[in-house]
Amino acid sequence: MNKTLSALLTSHRRLAFALTGLIVAGALVAARAPGESSPVAVRLDPKPVNRGALEPASYSTVAKRVAPSVVTITTVTKARNVAMNSRDFSGIPDPFFRQFFGQQMPQMRAQPQNGLGSGVIISADGYIVTNNHVVDGADSVSVSLDDGRELKAKVIGRDPKTDIAVVKVDAKDLPAISFTESAKAEVGDRVLAIGNPFGIGETVTTGIVSAKGRRPGLGLDYEDFIQTDAAINPGNSGGALVDIDGRLIGINTAILTRSGGFQGVGLAVPSDLVRNVVDQLVRSGKVVRGFIGVNIQSITPALAESFGLKDRNGALVADVTAGSPAAKAGLQDGDVITAVDGKTVNDAGHLRMVVSQTAPGTKLTLSVLRDGKTEKIDVTTGTAPNQKRNRRQADDQDNLAGNQDTGVLNGVAVGELDAQTRRQFNIPERLRGAVVTEVAPDSAAARAGLQPGDVILEINRHPVTTAEEAVKLSEDDSNKKTRLKVWSRGGTIYMVVDETDEKTL
Repeated sequence: MNKTLSALLTSHRRLAFALTGLIVAGALVAARAPGESSPVAVRLDPKPVNRGALEPASYSTVAKRVAPSVVTITTVTKARNVAMNSRDFSGIPDPFFRQFFGQQMPQMRAQPQNGLGSGVIISADGYIVTNNHVVDGADSVSVSLDDGRELKAKVIGRDPKTDIAVVKVDAKDLPAISFTESAKAEVGDRVLAIGNPFGIGETVTTGIVSAKGRRPGLGLDYEDFIQTDAAINPGNSGGALVDIDGRLIGINTAILTRSGGFQGVGLAVPSDLVRNVVDQLVRSGKVVRGFIGVNIQSITPALAESFGLKDRNGALVADVTAGSPAAKAGLQDGDVITAVDGKTVNDAGHLRMVVSQTAPGTKLTLSVLRDGKTEKIDVTTGTAPNQKRNRRQADDQDNLAGNQDTGVLNGVAVGELDAQTRRQFNIPERLRGAVVTEVAPDSAAARAGLQPGDVILEINRHPVTTAEEAVKLSEDDSNKKTRLKVWSRGGTIYMVVDETDEKTL
């Protein structure tokens, strides 16, 4: 039987949805182990980009120097026989086909599929980086060079989680591009995009770095894009984004569009991340990711107030996986990780990418804010399990964080965790709490992101083990802001419900 946390339901409340959170099953793309050399000797130019006051009248010199390093990639997926059944021929009786095929249904041959994209030469001996989606599933890959040669290419490795792939051609003395450190790029820097849009041939467009650290939720596990307004269109995938000195700062990957064509928002995988992925793909054909074992989320204004934080910097630990490196190191729910090895952590997405530069077995020193005091905790990364992160807690929800400081428990009904509800909502046996069975769509709790199937684990720091406890803990209305710890769709997050702006009729 459901128990109502509050009988008061109002219909005049604004409906909004906000949830921020991030499940970090751990650290991300691993870098080289200490002292280990890179398998691809890419050229790195570390000097700062020229940020002079006057813009040059032409970028032709840069374009001429970089264009030979950008190639066109053509893929072919062979035709495959597709068995057909009677449902494929609705309205046509089977005996019609038996006249020609006996008792067997026909095999229809699909047409070969051709694909087109771009790539960037990163070493003189033939290594080329492109997007995973350019070569994924291809039976053959060929590369067209700037000098007119067309060469067969072998796929060395693919990383779907960052959409990066490496192919290799049998050639020497190729015009390899120089990398620069994408971390040093700044919003407003001039950039050029080079690729083969719509298959019309190599094209150069120009714009600026519009933003960094974009996580738009494209379905990739690890997103940390450079945004640019340099025109990028289908066929540009895998091409180069370079600075005005002609150095690679990103691999063009995607656009955000409502029309199917470019609308001013292009996205590129930053060169620092590309280098880490390429190193591992060339070395072993795969990317091994580190694992810490925590669920983290960015800090909203309401969470900062609830935890007594001075600002919103850092990543809030919502849950620590039992037996994980984080658990062994002593990390706890409610900790705020503010720095890694002395480097400030801005938010959950930032922490995710900072840790991504480490290899399994690397010791990290975390600065952790706990009960108003900062502690140093050493954690050694393990190897991440092969699992997809919870999209509900994905870092691409960070842009909604400004609305998460609203919501109350009015309009929420809870029930006991029994075998039926565990099966219905796929709730692990280890969890104890009160399952949310109903949330009024116009309630503040709904605005905070609470949904049916969520399990309330804590209310204002008090553990909840039964629905009855949840009811009792919700009866104290002296504080109109209630902090919940909630298990939701495979992960644990904190949320704050706030009824201070609610008006009762």
